[in-house]
Amino acid sequence: MLKTILITAVLLFQTGLLAQFQYPETKKVDVVDDYHGTKVADPYRWLEDDHSEETKAWVTEQNKVTFGYLESIPFRDKIKERFTQIFNYPKYGAPFKAGDKYYFFKNDGLQNQSVMYVKNDINAEAKVFFDPNKLSEDGTKALSTFSFSDDGKYLAYGVSTGGSDWNEFFVMNTETQEQLSDHLKWIKFSGIAWKGNGFYYNRFPEPTGSELSTKNEYSKVYYHKIGDKQEDDILIYEDNKRPNRGFSAQTTNDERFLIVYMREGTSNNGFMVKDLSYPDGKFITITDDLKNNYAVLDNIDDKLLVRTDFDAPNYRLLLVDPKNPARENWKDILPEKKDVLQGVRIIGGKLIATYMQDVAHHVYLFDLNGKPEGEIELPSLGTVGFSGKRNENIAFYTFTSFTYPGTIYKFDVNTKKSELYQQIELDFDFDNYETKQVFYKSKDGTKIPMFIVHKKGLKLDGSNPTYLYAYGGFNSSRLPTFSTTRLMLLENDGIYALANLRGGGEYGEAWHKAGMLDKKQNVYHDFIAAAEYLIKEGYTSPSKLAIAGGSNGGLLIGAVINQRPELFQVALPAVGVMDMLRYHKFTIGYYWAVEYGSSDDPEQFKYLYAYSPLHNIREGLNYPATLVTTADHDDRVVPAHSFKYIAELQSKYNGENPVMIRIETQAGHGAGKPTSKIIEEVADVWSFVFYNLGVTPKY
Repeated sequence: MLKTILITAVLLFQTGLLAQFQYPETKKVDVVDDYHGTKVADPYRWLEDDHSEETKAWVTEQNKVTFGYLESIPFRDKIKERFTQIFNYPKYGAPFKAGDKYYFFKNDGLQNQSVMYVKNDINAEAKVFFDPNKLSEDGTKALSTFSFSDDGKYLAYGVSTGGSDWNEFFVMNTETQEQLSDHLKWIKFSGIAWKGNGFYYNRFPEPTGSELSTKNEYSKVYYHKIGDKQEDDILIYEDNKRPNRGFSAQTTNDERFLIVYMREGTSNNGFMVKDLSYPDGKFITITDDLKNNYAVLDNIDDKLLVRTDFDAPNYRLLLVDPKNPARENWKDILPEKKDVLQGVRIIGGKLIATYMQDVAHHVYLFDLNGKPEGEIELPSLGTVGFSGKRNENIAFYTFTSFTYPGTIYKFDVNTKKSELYQQIELDFDFDNYETKQVFYKSKDGTKIPMFIVHKKGLKLDGSNPTYLYAYGGFNSSRLPTFSTTRLMLLENDGIYALANLRGGGEYGEAWHKAGMLDKKQNVYHDFIAAAEYLIKEGYTSPSKLAIAGGSNGGLLIGAVINQRPELFQVALPAVGVMDMLRYHKFTIGYYWAVEYGSSDDPEQFKYLYAYSPLHNIREGLNYPATLVTTADHDDRVVPAHSFKYIAELQSKYNGENPVMIRIETQAGHGAGKPTSKIIEEVADVWSFVFYNLGVTPKY
């Protein structure tokens, strides 16, 4: 039955737009699952079949309604024009060295994919080396990963099509820039670990069903020799008794040690090591209980430098001897501190350690024994990333923050001095804006940090359009970084707020664990408290507050608008995990069970069912104007999550706010999305936000 929704009289008055739209009919089927004695209906189960003609027709009809609505917003074209103008500036990546040459990425402004350039030395003229825009006419093929051989002779690289997590690997001769015959398929979440004239990688068996939704099992590690066919690759490691166990490979800088990581989820891993200097060497298991996180930095002679949270929730750096792998033999190099040790690089024979202090980076130098050698001063509070080689003294780092576009610095390890290498500029008056960090209390009294960005001197009278973003999961930290997508909000007297919820990694593993499994509701309390703080302190009001999150953050948005819909005017759940009872049945979803729990477990089912966005939509609630965004090639959080969610919301919501879904084609979870699609989506999202907040942009 078609449901007709009229846009509110207030918005009609403000815009003069006579807007009427009809949601497509979404059929219901009689599917009921029994979860440990609880019967749960799943009337939209048929939408899980992404290949069916019925689902494709439904997608077409939903998009007709959504794009018809978006394109009728009077200022939509002006927003697109302004964002295109803002986005059109040269974007540079920090240089890195491979062999005896330097490489870097650059996007002239509106290119769909950034281009890799090469220099014979750091001061030489740059030439185009590899242009991913030539992989496809529409920019939907993207460079997903790459690695140069130690001598710089070969480049192995991955290509993703339509935003899928599936990769195809290829190899290029760097001297001739000729693509060789190597072509590897069915690769997902794999690095490229060089050893001699080839590399280690991991792959899955070819799917027997839909490659975009079939569960991925039986990960295996292979060695590929340059020039060989994939069927001739050597199987290095597998575990057929544990199909859900995933593996990945790494080699040390000198290619002496092969490390194989094992995991059964997104949190915690273990690893084995093989000394490749012995032809008949065997794998030595360092740890395989999967109770902590481990990352091998490199080796020092015959020992391994390992960053871990074992007995150190804020992480520490250890020296591990594979010949004596027992934990009592592990030696601290950088002991745990109050601040979170987020990453370590060896550059110029020194340890460059990045710590996170109240959600901002601080960088320190140490010798290889852990002796402090000073701090690398950064321009302000923000985020930094280093590139450099172990045996060379020159490093580069990129610094960014909310109002500080990525700026590249050259760092001399010997002198400990930084100098500006590349200033990235665009046409925007950043000096007119300020960033503050506040700490507010969640429901249980826990202090939660939040960044707030707005124009200097902005009057805090509750009338400001505000965009509150958060993630809150998977030990992932959301730090101060730059994005052009926020600038249109800021220049229209808007406020951008980033709440650093529990479940993330901002304060180490303890912070993460406080927002996972049966404690996931803490994340939703933290977010709701952020909204209440912004309203109480006069930054905004419920009628001017938009909220957004993607993936796990999409789950967050779906959950909080079920729990406190009156706090928000606009909701933007992107590529969200909306069906918490069946997420683990698709592609790599079962990896998330260590984070969320599984409905297969009776106790975990109870709390999943209690907050699952799909299963807690209720009639009689005045939901915010909601624009769900997803993509047809998302094989990480399959689009069925969003399909079923919006069908249920459209079925049960009887209010005046639009509740719609925007389904991108030839796109995935977000990575590698071409500029053309980014511009279209940003224009649509901000048009939806401004229109439903009653804001007319100054364009």
